[in-house]
Amino acid sequence: MLKRFDKPYDPKEVEDKIYRLWEKSGYFNPDKLPDKKGKTFSIVVPPPNVTGSLHLGHALNATIQDILIRKKRMEGYKTLWLPGTDHAGIATQNVVEKDLKKQGISRHDLGREKLIEKIWEWKEKYGYIILDQFKKLGCSMDWSRTRFTMDSDYQEAVKETFLHYHKKGWIYQAERVINWCIRCGTSLSDLEVELKDTKSKLWFIKYSPDITVATTRPETMLGDTAVAVHPNDKRYKNLIGEKVILPIQNRKIAIIADKRVDPKFGTGAIKVTPAHSFTDFEIGQEHNLEIIKVIGQDGKMSEQAGKNFEGLTVLQAREKVVQGLEKQGLIKKVEDYNNYVGHCYRCGTVIEPIPSLQWFLKMNELANTAIQAVKSGKVKFHPKRWEKIYFNWLNNIKDWCISRQIWWGHRLPVYKNLEIYVGDNPPKDYIQIPDVLDTWFSSALWPFATLGWPKRTADLKEFYPTQILVTARDIINLWVARMIFSGLKFTKKEPFKDVIIHATILTKEGKRMSKSLGTGVDPMDLISRYGADAVRFGLIWQAMGNQDIRWSEEHVVAGQKFCNKIWNSARFALLQILNSIITKQIPRGSFQISKTIKPKTTADKKILNQLTKIKKSTEKDLDNYRFGQALHKLYEFFWHNFCDKYIEISKKQMADDKLQKNTQEILIYILLSSLKLLHPFMPFITEEIYQQLPIKNKKMLMIEKW
Repeated sequence: MLKRFDKPYDPKEVEDKIYRLWEKSGYFNPDKLPDKKGKTFSIVVPPPNVTGSLHLGHALNATIQDILIRKKRMEGYKTLWLPGTDHAGIATQNVVEKDLKKQGISRHDLGREKLIEKIWEWKEKYGYIILDQFKKLGCSMDWSRTRFTMDSDYQEAVKETFLHYHKKGWIYQAERVINWCIRCGTSLSDLEVELKDTKSKLWFIKYSPDITVATTRPETMLGDTAVAVHPNDKRYKNLIGEKVILPIQNRKIAIIADKRVDPKFGTGAIKVTPAHSFTDFEIGQEHNLEIIKVIGQDGKMSEQAGKNFEGLTVLQAREKVVQGLEKQGLIKKVEDYNNYVGHCYRCGTVIEPIPSLQWFLKMNELANTAIQAVKSGKVKFHPKRWEKIYFNWLNNIKDWCISRQIWWGHRLPVYKNLEIYVGDNPPKDYIQIPDVLDTWFSSALWPFATLGWPKRTADLKEFYPTQILVTARDIINLWVARMIFSGLKFTKKEPFKDVIIHATILTKEGKRMSKSLGTGVDPMDLISRYGADAVRFGLIWQAMGNQDIRWSEEHVVAGQKFCNKIWNSARFALLQILNSIITKQIPRGSFQISKTIKPKTTADKKILNQLTKIKKSTEKDLDNYRFGQALHKLYEFFWHNFCDKYIEISKKQMADDKLQKNTQEILIYILLSSLKLLHPFMPFITEEIYQQLPIKNKKMLMIEKW
């Protein structure tokens, strides 16, 4: 009975073995669960990029989901935790292109079909790494239902969605200023652009005869078609409608009035370049200004910039423009200026706003449905404060640029010859356009497309809507909002009821973790050193509902010590039973806890009362998503109330023949009850100990009654 307890707890000897035991049981699959109730409970994992490996944010997210799933499974629910990965269009293509570059090959050398073949080969070789890492963490996902956003049935769901929107007239093609990544060679939506605080300069440039503009991008003045002031700015009332000479280009442009101008910025007069600024594009549309594209998709100055600038990079052109203005005495002053500059969220390249013919999805009606879902309380954010970000974006939403100029992804079902054809079975000689859909367009369907939609599958009927989404705050708009309006649009149901936004894990100094800067922490390294249960403990111990967690490894060390405490207390309790078997006070294999545990001493009564309280508080905390609070209380109960106090008292009680058997029963009862309560948090050690308990009708802890 004590063969496993003859030495200190070693997670390396336990965790892989226990995970194989769970997988062999089949209980991760809801269809194979015994004694399940009619009620179902389902969660879909936020699909990590197929290029990814586990980081601490993933580990926290997955641990929270596993806690919820394991508790519901033990409560008798038919539980489904559906795993999968996202094809991550830009990120995955970049990874494969980097590998090819080392061989001196570009994607254009290969061509589209060959590149996609290479990406599929890469996916088959490396795409399962993060799923295997989830297993190491102890995640009880139903691997038989693993999904990938480029699966053939998922591709059909994406195409169905596109065609539906197009038939409604919500998808259209237009030339607009969009975010363009020179490195990735594609458009990006506003949400895929990271604004970084950048030290810059503010140049004050005189446009003759007598107006000065302030700008952080003097190179774009080559494409200016107006100067704008606020209509109520008294300084410029008399100049509205007048013409000025654009320096260097020596072109006449008008002074116009527009309410979008901030009178407090610079001089209160701004240069208007409709081709290279979102605000300027809007101003240009309203005032019918010419669009002069002076920066190309390669990030170099175009022919329209002029012979002296054509072919220069943006920074080279900036330097040359400033030099030219200085020679003419047109720079009145230069100030240091902190500016928020857009960068590609995947490769970090500075974004260029440029005009481009792209495909867009109208957002007004979809946004309104997403707003009402949360305002009505049908979808709730936890903590509630995150609703503000959600509403702010949806209330100020712009049409979504959904087309991307890469090759890996869901290709638009759009064909072109002399005209555009959208749909299946295009006329002969029509060629499919090369654009693919924004990755978030397909991941917006994740909660229901993974369950078989648009087919009316048994899984869709049984497990949709899901109950809870656990995610990070940085994709509230990128993903959460889009899943909500997509779910309502295509299933008439909210895809989940509760959205748990977990904390962001920062360095001890409060900065973002970064692999490139060497400040990232690899959960797999922690697991190899301390064990998965200790890592889960360290993550949840710090998850107290705060916005951020300043990571401290000392809590993982504390988790390791707690594992040892649990192990040693189980060894003590089981040793007492073993002694009784050896002395034949208890027949071998017949130990059984009484259905009604009766306290015989004050200590018995106190520990049983404390157990009742911790059961209630754990239930309440988990139902209200207070994960850290629940763990803190469990730790206090088990370590101090049970181990430090009751176990010490029990040693004296078991020396009394009249109290011995009852004390043994209470010891095992408290231990078993504690294992149940701790199992969602620390599944490996609790299952291992449970397997050693000498009790009748034992199954597996993961399906024990909660």
